[in-house]
Amino acid sequence: MQSVTLIIDKRLELSTKYKKLLSFDSNMVIVSGDLLGAMKIIKDKEPDLIIISDSFDSELSDFCKQVRALTYEMRPVIVALSKSADFNDRINVLNSGADDFLSEPVNPEEFKVRMKAHLRREFESNFDSKLILPNKNYTLRAIKRKLDKSDWAILYIRIDNFSSYKEAYTELASDKLLQTYSAIIKATVDENDYVGQLEEDVFIVITNTLKSERIARFLTMAFESVACKFYAEHDLSRGYMILQGDEFAGKRSDFVHSTIGVVTNEVGEYQDSMQVLNSLTQICDMAKLPNRSNYLVERAKIVGEGSIQERFYNNRVLIFEADEALRLLLNTILDLQGYKTQAIETFEIPEMDVVPALIIIDAGDLEKKNGLNLCYKIKQSPEFKDTKVIVTSVIHDKELVLNTGADLYLPKPYEISNLIRWVDNLVKEFNG
Repeated sequence: MQSVTLIIDKRLELSTKYKKLLSFDSNMVIVSGDLLGAMKIIKDKEPDLIIISDSFDSELSDFCKQVRALTYEMRPVIVALSKSADFNDRINVLNSGADDFLSEPVNPEEFKVRMKAHLRREFESNFDSKLILPNKNYTLRAIKRKLDKSDWAILYIRIDNFSSYKEAYTELASDKLLQTYSAIIKATVDENDYVGQLEEDVFIVITNTLKSERIARFLTMAFESVACKFYAEHDLSRGYMILQGDEFAGKRSDFVHSTIGVVTNEVGEYQDSMQVLNSLTQICDMAKLPNRSNYLVERAKIVGEGSIQERFYNNRVLIFEADEALRLLLNTILDLQGYKTQAIETFEIPEMDVVPALIIIDAGDLEKKNGLNLCYKIKQSPEFKDTKVIVTSVIHDKELVLNTGADLYLPKPYEISNLIRWVDNLVKEFNG
C-alpha cells in the first residue's frame, strides 16, 4: 500500500522542496498551509507520517499535542521542524508527542533518509509477526484511503470453522493453515494490490474490479485443494471433526472452508471503511455454504415492494424421548427457559407448521437403534437441512452417533444444566 505523508507548513518554497524530496512511488505527499485544513486531512487520510514546521503562530509543542490527541488510535509518526536549535525547545516538543525533532536548515539527503526510516518503521510496526501481513489498524486505513479512487474492489476472505479446527488440532496446526493460505493469497495478487489481515481468520485484498472475481474464483479452488492436507486420516475418512465437550460429550463440526465476499465501487458509493466492512460481511454471509468454499460478488440490487421482512427468531425445540419422566422433565424445563417445546414418545416425525431450530433425540437401545435411524432420516431430509440435532444415548459410541449426522452427542446420564447450555448454543447457531 502507498504510504501517506502530510507536511504542515505555510512556507511555499520550503514545503515544495520537502515534498519533492519525499515523493516516490510508495509514498504520497500532501502539503497543507493551514492548521484547520491539516486537521481535516488527518481525519480523512490518516497519514503514516506527519511533518510539522514552526512556521505558524501557534506554539509547535501545543500543535504537536493537538495532533497526537487527534491521532491517538492511528498513532502516526510526528516529526517537528524548527528554526530553533535550543535544547529545551527540543525536549519540550518531544515531550509533547513528537517522535523526532530536526533543526533547520536540514541537510536534504539526511532529511530524506530519516523520513524513509520513519515510514519503514511505521509500516513494520503494523505487521503481524506470524503471517508478515499488515494488521487490522493498517488494513482499515488502507480501505479508507481507497474510497476516493476511481476503480477498486475489496475481497473479504474468511476461513469458516477455523476456531473448531484450532480447538481440535491445536494452535500450531492452525498457524500452519493460516500461513499456507496467506502464502496462496500473496502469490495470487501483484504489486499493485494490497493484502492485509482483519482478524486471525479474515484476510482483506484490495484490487481493481477487473481482477476481483478472478482472484476470488482461484482462491476458493486453491483452498479446497489444500485444506484436506491439514486433517488426520481418521477425520478425512469420517468426513467431519469431533470436538470434545463437557463430560465426554462430542460435537460434530464440518471441515474448514473459505468464503469470500466482494464489493466494488461500481455498485454503490461508500462513505467510510465501516460501511464497506458491513457490506463485505453481509455479502460473505450470503455466500457461505455448509461444507465447501464459495464466493459472491456484490451486484446491482433488485428491489421489490414489501420484500424486506423482519427476521423470525426460531426457538422451537422438538424432543423425542421414550422415558416418560425424562420427557416431561425436559419439556417443562426448556419451556421455562423460553423455548417452544413439543415432546413425543414415539420416533415418528409429527406434522409441524414451523421446522424446529433444534431436535433432541434419545438414541434408543443398541439393537433397534430407533433414535439413530430417526436422526439419519432427519439429516437426509431437505426440510431439516439447517435444523440442529442433539442425540442423547446410553450407547457410549461417539462416532456411531455422530455418523448419523447428529450435531452433538451427549451421553446419558447428563446434567440438565449442561443440556440447557448446549440447547442455548445450538439454537443461537441455527439463527445465525
